Amino acid sequence: MLILDDNTPALIAAASAQTTPPPPNDEFGQTLQATDSISQALKDSLKNMNLTDIKAVVTGENTFIKDGLHELTQLTVSFVPKLLVAILILWVGMKLVKMLKKLIVRALDRRGAEPSLKTFLGSLVDVLLKAMIIIMAMDVIGIKATSFIALLGAMGLAIGMALQGTLQNFAGGVIILLMKPFKVDDYIECGSYKGYIKEIRIFHTIMRPFNGRTIIIPNSELATKSLINHTKEPQIRLDVLASVAYGTDLKKAKAVLMDVVKAEPLIKWDFKPPVIAVSDLNNSSVDISVWVWVTVEDYWEVWKHIREDIYIAFNNAGIEIPFPQVTVHQAKESDPFQMEHRTAGDRPDSVDGERIGTGS
Repeated sequence: MLILDDNTPALIAAASAQTTPPPPNDEFGQTLQATDSISQALKDSLKNMNLTDIKAVVTGENTFIKDGLHELTQLTVSFVPKLLVAILILWVGMKLVKMLKKLIVRALDRRGAEPSLKTFLGSLVDVLLKAMIIIMAMDVIGIKATSFIALLGAMGLAIGMALQGTLQNFAGGVIILLMKPFKVDDYIECGSYKGYIKEIRIFHTIMRPFNGRTIIIPNSELATKSLINHTKEPQIRLDVLASVAYGTDLKKAKAVLMDVVKAEPLIKWDFKPPVIAVSDLNNSSVDISVWVWVTVEDYWEVWKHIREDIYIAFNNAGIEIPFPQVTVHQAKESDPFQMEHRTAGDRPDSVDGERIGTGS
């Protein structure tokens, strides 16, 4: 080291001129070098950072954290009231849906609807109203349900077109179960179908005719076409046709028919008295109609043997029961017809006296 009289500047220059020896080339030296690098980086950062930036970091001003907290506070202040309103709508709406479902079930009970129909309609109303309430709550919160509703509408349209016939049968089943044009054990006639109703389902009706077969009819056909319910009323009229030959004493025939009616204990005289009258004059018979009233339960019992009783009574009274007859007339022999003799030159005259075909 060089010492001068004014030793301070020279000392500083000499110290600056000295070079720092490199760290040892071993593990300790590498660790020391890394530590020096980190220290130098911290020194540079502190040197370049001013006091304002340090204050902002310490106090949190103009930082991402503060902005995030501010946005979260604003969102909470605006969202919480909407959330509370949506929860209130859901709570009140669910209560109203439950009450409305009970009212619908009670109304169906008063109409005597089938249990399966009550369960189905109650569930359907419950699902639809709850879906509407959830959509309303979503709209209050701010979730736009327009796209969701449009998607549901498109799906409903596609499903409706694919299941058009099935939906028609379902609608027909609902109409039948609500309006009750017929019920189980009724004897109905619809088109070419005749039989007793054994079961009414949502999509089809099961009919049992006299021959023991099972007929499954779509409800849309029964709901949209005309039908005859033979057992809707407690009393039903039985129409019997009795034919007699021309020349028969009609008073005698009517008296015999009245005796047959009086001998039948199942006929309801107190409801309506029987009617016996001539109804038609056919080619080979005189038709007499007998109208008697019986209960629905006794209809087929009377139907089975009243015609037999009429036949026996007519036979015992000597009244002829006609059958179709054909009268055959034999033609008499006659001389053969002679054709008029004509020649090729014979031409008929026209209206004006001209001969046809002469051109004059």
